[in-house]
Amino acid sequence: MIRRLSDLPLLLVLVGISALAMLVPAAHALTLRDHRVAQAFLYSALVLLVMVALVALALVNRPRGNVMRDQLAGLVGCFAVLPVALALPVSESIRDTSFFSAWFEMVSCLTTTGASILAERMSDSLHLWRAIVGWLGGLFMLVAAAAILEPLRLGGFETMETDSTGPSVVRTPITTRVADPGERIIRYGSIILPIYGTMTVLLALGLIIAGENALVAVCHALGTLSSSGISPVGGLEGGQSGLAGEVLVFLMLMVALSRRAIPTDPQAGHFHRLITDPELRTGLIIVGTVTLFLFLRHWIGAVGVDTAGDLSTAAATIWGAMFTAMSFLSTNGYMSASWQNVQSWTGLGGPGIILLGLAIFGGGVATTAGGVKLMRVLVLATHTLRELERLVHPSSVGMTRSMPRNQRRRGAFVAWIFFMVFASSLSVLAAGLALAGQGFEQAVVLSVAMLTTTGPLAEHALAEPVVYAELGSVAKWLLIFGMVIGRLETLAVIALLNPEYWRR
Repeated sequence: MIRRLSDLPLLLVLVGISALAMLVPAAHALTLRDHRVAQAFLYSALVLLVMVALVALALVNRPRGNVMRDQLAGLVGCFAVLPVALALPVSESIRDTSFFSAWFEMVSCLTTTGASILAERMSDSLHLWRAIVGWLGGLFMLVAAAAILEPLRLGGFETMETDSTGPSVVRTPITTRVADPGERIIRYGSIILPIYGTMTVLLALGLIIAGENALVAVCHALGTLSSSGISPVGGLEGGQSGLAGEVLVFLMLMVALSRRAIPTDPQAGHFHRLITDPELRTGLIIVGTVTLFLFLRHWIGAVGVDTAGDLSTAAATIWGAMFTAMSFLSTNGYMSASWQNVQSWTGLGGPGIILLGLAIFGGGVATTAGGVKLMRVLVLATHTLRELERLVHPSSVGMTRSMPRNQRRRGAFVAWIFFMVFASSLSVLAAGLALAGQGFEQAVVLSVAMLTTTGPLAEHALAEPVVYAELGSVAKWLLIFGMVIGRLETLAVIALLNPEYWRR
């Protein structure tokens, strides 16, 4: 019997939250006297709220089954079904557009991919809705990672050491008991939402102070914290906040490199150990290395050019490379306004392969970033160093003694499996896109963009940008499949297909 909010199906709760969120763009459109858009959002919200209430009443006497299994299945279903509800006001607001296009748009936003086929036809209120959906998708993944994926050892947690092999528990000062997944979602949501929301508000205020338009500042703040890269003006280079805005966004993008930036257990002191977090250090090392490589590459290419010795141009080049590297490592996709300096300074083409590599590395475990995740990269790198050391000194204890034993053995093993599964998924998706009429380079870039949830890759990784709106229907269906797989990760989908999982 459903007595609490935690007893409701996950999808039903998310539909209700989405319906309430529609009131924000409805109010915004009303202030702009855009009555058609305001009505579309208001009526969609009312219809969805009534539907949620009726379904909740119908489930009052529903017996509860395997709740953890239901939550994971609901997590998979949310990215396919929830965008249908989110697309209702979009489809009603834009004339002469198919519902499939609106659905594609919402899948892209909810998975924090940021690929768009309707952006040029959207009003300001619809751009705000895209940013809100992306922000909610990032919040949803933060909560789901802590409440659902961590107990199942998925989403990168399989490489980490755990204190117990049994079910997850909730510890209180009085007692210790097995945690209900619904309770975990509410508990972690109440911890993460205030921090996540406060960071978003602070960034939006900072961008407004830096001279940005209010709507653009809010959308960029929502797109930064969610790592969706959603923007109503084509990115930061189209805004007015300048260098100050980029610095603020850069600092907030670091949140996507470590799960300790938004601690799920304040009593554990994770925030105080943020500086020593291995994922954050690995991410900063990668950003620094890529920045140095790009600067030296372009500096060497600028030999003999008059501007090669211009310190201001060199500084702009360093900043443009650093910001862009951080943006794509966090799978956000914003480009620095100085990125044009990086290319025009030397006359060399854009290093698209580096952007692809950064997106594949991805951000931290249990963050809004996609990609392979820095923890898996770190585990495999450390394991490689250990194996090389053993080749030189077979009897040595090794420099990796401080590394947990499960990461030296099982962690490296499952990380390698994930790399192979990711590569297989990339190959299958690229082959499907090639069969759908895309060229080899376009198919690879689109596949990486979808599986790493970095939609802007298609625009910046190639000399000729790939326009999502010009793709065929089959290609768009494949992209939707890639976005959902990339957001959930293939191992979570494989877990649902495991017969042993359904027998529990």
